[in-house]
Amino acid sequence: MTDQIGLFGEQPVAKLSPETWEQIPTRATVAIPPGAYDSLEQMAQHCSQCQRCDLASDRTNVVVSRGNPNASIMIVGEGPGEQEDEQGLPFVGKSGQLLDQILASVRLDTQNDVYICNVVKCRPPGNRNPTAGEIAACVPFLKEQIRLVDPKIILLTGNTALRGLLGIKQGVTKMRGNWMEWEGRHCMAIFHPAYLLRNPSREKGKPKWLMWQDIQAIRKKLNETTA
Repeated sequence: MTDQIGLFGEQPVAKLSPETWEQIPTRATVAIPPGAYDSLEQMAQHCSQCQRCDLASDRTNVVVSRGNPNASIMIVGEGPGEQEDEQGLPFVGKSGQLLDQILASVRLDTQNDVYICNVVKCRPPGNRNPTAGEIAACVPFLKEQIRLVDPKIILLTGNTALRGLLGIKQGVTKMRGNWMEWEGRHCMAIFHPAYLLRNPSREKGKPKWLMWQDIQAIRKKLNETTA
């Protein structure tokens, strides 16, 4: 690996020896610094081999991403569910179908306008929340995805995504609707589609109504940042 530039380009990242680089997918104690990968494809290859936490033992597929790797919007979920584990793609079940509908309501589509990934790339048993150790082992892959995709807007879908990337302990219910800055990017916490499926009311003030306000604000921010 050659010297790479950090997330903002301020400091060069120390060169990884070939031996250390090869240990990334097998040892959680080996750090994944900014610039570890030259491409998303190279990172995905490591993800497919990853044994950095115990989730690897029960997975069917590693779930890395779907969507446009050049998108201005990145959507970060918590972790794969059963259908995602089977298909190897994030947000493909009922939650994914609702997410697609939400995006389409403001003329965004998942093939061209967004890049979708998760905090952890393997399904937690029984769809439980990822543990702190599992998040710590996998979130450096997420940060490399952010560096390589270079989105202008990051949407954090659910409490695990909000906590895993930004370290914010408050839940989405409190933080949604507010723009936050992280590494020079615009971030917003949004309700997970699974939560919206459990709360189907469109009444004013209910989660689906709030999501409609949020997705319009997101569309407006995208227009401003790409004007």
